[in-house]
Amino acid sequence: MLLGLWIARNLNQVRGVMVAGSTCLLALSVWLTIAFIQARQGGNTDTMLFTYSTPWFEPLNIAYSVGVDGISVVMLLLSSIIVFTGTFASWQLKPMTKEYFLWFTLLSTGVYGFFICTDMFTMFMFYEVALIPMYLLIGVWGSGNKEYAAMKLTLMLMGGSALLILGILGIYYYSGATTMDVNEIAAMHNIPVEIQKIFFPFIFIGFGVLGALFPFHTWSPDGHASAPTAVSMLHAGVLMKLGGYGCFRVAMYLLPDAAQELAWIFLVLTTISVVYGALSACVQTDLKYINAYSSVSHCGLVLFALLMMTKTACTGAILQMLSHGLMTALFFALIGMIYGRTHTRDIRKLGGLMKIMPFLSVGYVIAGLANLGLPGFSGFAAEMTIFVGSFENADIFHRTATIIACMSIVVTAVYILRTVGKILFGKVADPHYLELTDATWDERFSVCCLIFCVAGLGSMPLWVSNVISDGVAPILSVINF
Repeated sequence: MLLGLWIARNLNQVRGVMVAGSTCLLALSVWLTIAFIQARQGGNTDTMLFTYSTPWFEPLNIAYSVGVDGISVVMLLLSSIIVFTGTFASWQLKPMTKEYFLWFTLLSTGVYGFFICTDMFTMFMFYEVALIPMYLLIGVWGSGNKEYAAMKLTLMLMGGSALLILGILGIYYYSGATTMDVNEIAAMHNIPVEIQKIFFPFIFIGFGVLGALFPFHTWSPDGHASAPTAVSMLHAGVLMKLGGYGCFRVAMYLLPDAAQELAWIFLVLTTISVVYGALSACVQTDLKYINAYSSVSHCGLVLFALLMMTKTACTGAILQMLSHGLMTALFFALIGMIYGRTHTRDIRKLGGLMKIMPFLSVGYVIAGLANLGLPGFSGFAAEMTIFVGSFENADIFHRTATIIACMSIVVTAVYILRTVGKILFGKVADPHYLELTDATWDERFSVCCLIFCVAGLGSMPLWVSNVISDGVAPILSVINF
């Protein structure tokens, strides 16, 4: 797809290459998911399926090793859906459309590579590939204080990357392994507990920065607010999921003893993230900042559930990653479309949009209801699984943290209903809004695809939950050994 974009010379060619490439990736992701389910039903019990490995840098035993389990399969499916719908959400983007899609594709490449890699160093390389394009995508094609937001995002995430590389090298050298493959290092389980305690915070915080772990979350709202629509969709919908995925796959899986002993510290921080993010969203007046702080809360819920270390909670965490990715992509797509017409995201200057753009308004209502956890949508299935699984821990500390985190549900309902009522109903805030048009065909297609996925996951969550549980079980067997 990158080569095709490089060769394409006019706007229609660029769009055609992007649509063809994103459609192929979506079709391949669906095929991979079906093939994975069929292989499991056929009795294949290997930890990873569709594996491939070849040496890359032998002096450090670095290999290009790939494979998928139940977790990475659903993350690949999520990524392909967001890239596909993000392509249509960027249909009218100008100027430098070709250059924009080149960087957007490179960002997508990093995400795909990260989710399929099983070698720590190769995973880290793709992690960096996913981060670097964000600087240009926000700094060049963003809005508002975009240069500041791009610089802040890049510096904070690079700080997390510095911690990651130290942690990865520490795990490799102290494990005594002759490989950087995460599954082989986890099977050895021979890193001393004292060493694990040193490097666990490096890995967890390094990935946690991208997962909006408190107090390292401050880059996220500014980045979301300044990014163009499709970049916000991919950023909140997929990129932030790299944080939770890495914390579970690397930090907790390879350093299980430290995870057991230090989990309470990070559980406190994630509980703060959940409540703080929701409360912060209540006082925002910018639509993107509201959704950005909402993402801090929901991504905090992912790390919160993983640290509970029960199968139900961890399954709910991955389900929440999938659910939030779809919901927040829908939200950012709709916000971008509304902003493109009204040229404001300030809820104090918006009102009566339901009369002017009913399609976009109904889509926003659906996204809001899904976000606050209405039964029948993906948010309900994910959050209920998390809270039920978290409450399985019988001690007072874990149950108190669960009760506090549950309070975010009420706060979420407050800011969602307040925003919906303010911008969609009542009198038209500006007479000029009466001249605005509703969604175009490409925007309708993008929104309908995301609504279908959010409603489909909420109505039939069991098949996804079973796939996720298949990937969660082997990792938890090591963590809770």
